Amino acid sequence: MLVLLPPSEGKAAPRRGKPLDLTALDFPTLTAARERVLDALVELCEGDPDVAAKTLGIGGTQLDLVALNRGLRENPTARADQVYTGVLYDALDVATLTPAARRRATRRLAVTSSLFGLVRPSDRIPAYRLSGDVTLPGLGPVAGVWRECLGEAATEALGRGLLVDLRSSAYAAFWRPAPDLQVATVRVLHEHRGQRKVVSHFNKATKGRIVRALLESGADPRTPSRLAGALRDLGWTVEEGAPGRQGVQLDVVVSEL
Repeated sequence: MLVLLPPSEGKAAPRRGKPLDLTALDFPTLTAARERVLDALVELCEGDPDVAAKTLGIGGTQLDLVALNRGLRENPTARADQVYTGVLYDALDVATLTPAARRRATRRLAVTSSLFGLVRPSDRIPAYRLSGDVTLPGLGPVAGVWRECLGEAATEALGRGLLVDLRSSAYAAFWRPAPDLQVATVRVLHEHRGQRKVVSHFNKATKGRIVRALLESGADPRTPSRLAGALRDLGWTVEEGAPGRQGVQLDVVVSEL
């Protein structure tokens, strides 16, 4: 099983640690693309900070993020599961998993990254700011860069297992799995007085809890149907949709926020 997670926009900047070593990251077939994106991002942020901020889609009061990107090659690094923060990662809380579950996380989780393509929880990375919809001067849309090479890396890591795709739409555009792969997407619906809707904050938190529960249980389903069954065994209410171009959608229905 390979679980693809979205990154967090907010990140915890490591205070100490070795500088970035792209050759030490997992998914080595992505190294050349990582170099290209890193070079373009650093070059942008070494220029006019206001232009860089506008290109990155951040406000003029966030020029510290431009400075952060400018030092990406020298800044301290930490494990990716310590750098990525936010609702999903708080709910997942890799640091408090059992040792066996943490080992599973290292093998089964990958974060989709605008800068690095894919990273494992144990990969050492610096904090950075680069959203999935950014177009970098001299490079073009970062999504286009990753569409050229992400599929090979992800498919190799997946093997014959199940892909659990939890990416948001911006990062799903980096790679569309082939129709012959076993793919499950998960949507979290809040049901209240007979009506259902997606609540962004709780959607992320629930996905984090789902991944945590799967890692702790040791479940390794090979099909969307078996994933649905595993989640039901863990106490979730799950409705399985029909197969489509993006795999099988599983709706996890919750009644409390």
